[in-house]
Amino acid sequence: MGDIAKDLASGTVGGAAQLIVGHPFDTIKVKLQSQPVPLPGQPQVCWCMAAFNAVLFTVRGQMEVLLRSQPGVPLTIEQQFVAGSGAGIAVSFLACPTELIKCRLQAQSALADSGSAAVAVKYGGPMDVAKKVLKSEGVRGLFKGLFPTLVLEVPGNASVFGVYEAFKQYLAGGQDTSGLGRGSLIAAGGLARASFWASVYPTDVVKSVIQGFGPAMARCVPANAACFLAYEVTRSSLG
Repeated sequence: MGDIAKDLASGTVGGAAQLIVGHPFDTIKVKLQSQPVPLPGQPQVCWCMAAFNAVLFTVRGQMEVLLRSQPGVPLTIEQQFVAGSGAGIAVSFLACPTELIKCRLQAQSALADSGSAAVAVKYGGPMDVAKKVLKSEGVRGLFKGLFPTLVLEVPGNASVFGVYEAFKQYLAGGQDTSGLGRGSLIAAGGLARASFWASVYPTDVVKSVIQGFGPAMARCVPANAACFLAYEVTRSSLG
């Protein structure tokens, strides 16, 4: 339980760091995508990002425990990919309903902005969306689009953690990466998230709207470099 708490806390801090660093880039990306302005009460990025990373790093930590051959032995690169896949499965079950709620609020906002007299406000906020979807469609309604979400998150996060560990080992010249400095961790974290988008970007285009590859990369690299650095520093400080 101690390791779970440490991974949970470290992942949350990492998510907060990702938000702080990525927010300016995200603002530019959203403007370029011409997305509608979020409705009042729409889910905020802060708690979503913290929750996603808390789940992601906690599950990944537990996968590491299951995959490790013996205590203290680092995972192989292949095992890191497996651990990342498991974390991707877990986070998909959080990302799917969150994305569904966001899309419905954005669609409602776009219709309202069109000035159509026939459009009536249907949802009062994220909780109202969840309640009405559960009432009309049941629990399965909140998980529409789960398969494409899994197709995005599973290989994407497998790539993130596999590339992250591979690059750390490359910089360290071996499996012992405990002596790496923060600059190296930042570089590894940025490259790891870049690999996420490089591997799943076509899927994300199909899943949502066509997006600019450059803005997405410009946001994700520094933001996730900060996320991994914050996670590593927090995890290290917790012992």
